[in-house]
Amino acid sequence: MLTTPEDLKFSSHNESETVAIARKLAVALKPGDVVALYGELGAGKSVFCRAILRALGVTDEALPSPTFAIIQEYQGENCQVAHMDWYRLGDADEIEMLGVRDFFQPPWIALIEWPERAAFMLQDHVIRVRISPDLKDPDLRNIEVERA
Repeated sequence: MLTTPEDLKFSSHNESETVAIARKLAVALKPGDVVALYGELGAGKSVFCRAILRALGVTDEALPSPTFAIIQEYQGENCQVAHMDWYRLGDADEIEMLGVRDFFQPPWIALIEWPERAAFMLQDHVIRVRISPDLKDPDLRNIEVERA
């Protein structure tokens, strides 16, 4: 469980460790939560999201990145989950027209990749996850979880 400030910074040496960190976060999520994932291409945002989806009880066999669909909806164990990828969207107006704010309240948990495309839409209580490769070790990921 993510309960203390020192629990909010992690280092991941491989995909398995990234999955374990995502599962820790998933345990603390509840309907109405919005998780915004920041990181460059290939940082591991989609891996992190898939691990959260599995931890929330999503049993769909395939969990594709929503890069082209923009929003994928899933049924979890005790919630619904919307996995969004705003990368291909040109501006905040496009995102607004999709009605994404509906996913920012129960029964939904929203996972958003590339949230910087429309940062103003995010609520004050959004959970921000920043994933960044280490400059010295390309296999190492630094993962920061910040609850606003």
